[in-house]
Amino acid sequence: MEFGLQIGGMSGGSIASLREMATLADTGGFRYLTVPDHFVLEQPGSGIDPSAPSYEAMTVLGALAASTTHVRVGGMVLCNMFRHPALTAQAVSTLDHLSGGRAFLGIGAGWTRAEFDMMGLPFPAVTVRLRMLDEALAAIKLLWTEERATMHGEYYTLTDALSMPKPLQRPHPPILLGGNGKGLLRVAARHADILNMTAEIGRAGTIDLGEVARFNEAAFVAKGEFVRNEASAAGRDGAAITLSSIIFMLMITDSAEAGDAIAAGMAPMFGIDPADAKRVPFALIGTPDQIIAELKRREREWGMTLTILSGARRDPATIGRFAREILPHV
Repeated sequence: MEFGLQIGGMSGGSIASLREMATLADTGGFRYLTVPDHFVLEQPGSGIDPSAPSYEAMTVLGALAASTTHVRVGGMVLCNMFRHPALTAQAVSTLDHLSGGRAFLGIGAGWTRAEFDMMGLPFPAVTVRLRMLDEALAAIKLLWTEERATMHGEYYTLTDALSMPKPLQRPHPPILLGGNGKGLLRVAARHADILNMTAEIGRAGTIDLGEVARFNEAAFVAKGEFVRNEASAAGRDGAAITLSSIIFMLMITDSAEAGDAIAAGMAPMFGIDPADAKRVPFALIGTPDQIIAELKRREREWGMTLTILSGARRDPATIGRFAREILPHV
């Protein structure tokens, strides 16, 4: 299994803390280093957090590319609605050169309605946003791979378009899509190298704790099978799509009893059994040995081969302990 670390939107939120976590990821065996892409940050169940800084994603990624040597760098995920696909293609290609071929394109349709409303940006229905994402990915891949790109779509038009330099990686940097709904999964089946599955949030435009609770291990497995079948039907190797999950609740304990207590406290919030709380895709709870066993089970039973830890509300000591005591054994 490979591991990633998402930074940004962190407790404290200082540039120094971002740099500290980036260094930890680069030296601690993590494969991916990611940042979110938002004007403002929304916390589950509590809405927008006005105190949390939200740094511009591509600026931060450029700095991370220059200050790391091992990890892949990219958004988790860039919002397609914020940039024309030609700008996204150019930015990620630039990032690929800055990093010496370590960039990836993490992108999604956009979901936080509040930030669109406050900035006066159009926020069409999720079906439209997904069609725009699908078309944008087709445009980006053309700009990366063709000397001159031409396409006439519903939302984007390229006419004998130049985009230089091309990425260092051939045919192009890996593409990661994030989401859950069947519309997004169908887009992923056509384009994604990596699918990071999360709770359904695109339609509501906010984090719904009920949807978070419904995104359990059975849902993860079913959606993974769906996207791989769709990819195979589209002529791609469905088995080659990496399935990943982001961990928002990482609780490393010194005893099994302490982990049980945390799970019991969390379970009522989502209306689930305490035992099930340790098996939800967004959480890892328990001793290092228990977490190692759970990660191996997820790889074996879910087909999940990438786990991304959210640095939000996680101190470097906890991430460092994970890197030392868990990561090398999975």
